[in-house]
Amino acid sequence: MKAEDVADYLQAHPEFFEAYAQMLADIVIPHPYGGRTISLSERQMLALRERSKELEKRLHELLEFAKENDELQNKLHLFTLSLFGFHSLPDLQNACMQNLRDIFSVPHVAFHAWIMHAPSAELLAFADSHSQPVCLHQPVHDTAAWFGETGPHLRSFAYLPLRHQDQSIGMLILASEDAKRFYPEMGTVFLQRIAELVSAAMRSHF
Repeated sequence: MKAEDVADYLQAHPEFFEAYAQMLADIVIPHPYGGRTISLSERQMLALRERSKELEKRLHELLEFAKENDELQNKLHLFTLSLFGFHSLPDLQNACMQNLRDIFSVPHVAFHAWIMHAPSAELLAFADSHSQPVCLHQPVHDTAAWFGETGPHLRSFAYLPLRHQDQSIGMLILASEDAKRFYPEMGTVFLQRIAELVSAAMRSHF
């Protein structure tokens, strides 16, 4: 008889444990972390403790995630407030880049509005074809030059197309020397919110 057959039988006949309760109390099994043996009840207690530790670890991870999420929400709120009250598009651009550096600790930011900086045909096609932010480990087309002397040293980029209706109206780029700061698999929900906020702020300056 295979071990699987025994397990299937016991699952199908739980009354076995009532009929042979004393036998269960007498069973000893190897300790999972040592050479001695322990009773079945002791082994069950160990299993419960291990499960409890796993649940505590998971709860801690969820609490940390919630904390990080709250911090991002607060930063996004501060950034939103920072976009009001500008009388010109250049002032908005400068404030946007400065606040992204200050509030979100983004080391390098570049911001081009097409009405002020006409894009290359390749970059325009890239911006028009993406309605969501794109994170990459290499610059797109000629955009490394937007960062001046720092451009060749950057290792990760977040491209935030700025849009009005179905067309792009500019590009906001966040960049870092750290290849792990922005990467293709990362979530882009907050980046998309930033792009939408900046796009909305730009429209009053057209």
